[in-house]
Amino acid sequence: MTLYTKSGDGGDTDRGDGQRVRKSDRRIVALGELDELNAHIGLCLAACSAAGHGQAGEMLHPVQGDLCEIAAILGPGPAGGAALDSPVARMERQIDAACKELPPLEHLILPEGCELACCLHVARTVCRRAERAVVALADAAGPVPPAVLRYLNRLGDLLFVLARLANRHTGVDEQTWVRPK
Repeated sequence: MTLYTKSGDGGDTDRGDGQRVRKSDRRIVALGELDELNAHIGLCLAACSAAGHGQAGEMLHPVQGDLCEIAAILGPGPAGGAALDSPVARMERQIDAACKELPPLEHLILPEGCELACCLHVARTVCRRAERAVVALADAAGPVPPAVLRYLNRLGDLLFVLARLANRHTGVDEQTWVRPK
C-alpha cells in the first residue's frame, strides 16, 4: 500500500465518511487548522523538554489528545462535545494558578522572549486561527458544540499564560508595547 492515492490531486478530499468535498470546504479547513495546531503543540512539548520546563509540558501533554477529540467531534457523524467539559475546567484551574505567579498585565506584551515562550506564542496564534475557522464553520454549516469553542478559547489563554511563565522562569523580561503619543 502506498501513502499517496492521487485522489486529492484535483482539489477534492474524503470528508471522512466516503463523500468527496473540496479541500476548501470549511469543515476541511477547520480540521486542517486543528491539525496544524496539534503539530505546534508537539513542537511546544519538545521545547518544554529542552528547556527543562516540565510543568508546562505536563499541562500541554493532554492537549494533543483533546485536539484529536475535537477533530472527531467536527468530523462526520454525531457531534458530541461533553468530553471537553473536564479539560476546559482543567485549563481554567491551570490558568488561574499560573496567573498567581505572574505580575498583572498593564500593557500589551510583545510575543518574544526565550525559545519556549516564542513557540508557545506561535501556538497561541495558530490556536486563535483554528478557533476562527471553527466559528466560520459554525456560521456556514450550522452550530458546533459550544464546548469546542470554549475549549479553543481557553487553550489560547493557557498558551499565552504559559509563554509568560516560560519567560519568567528563564529570567527573560517581558517586552511591553505602548502606543507612542
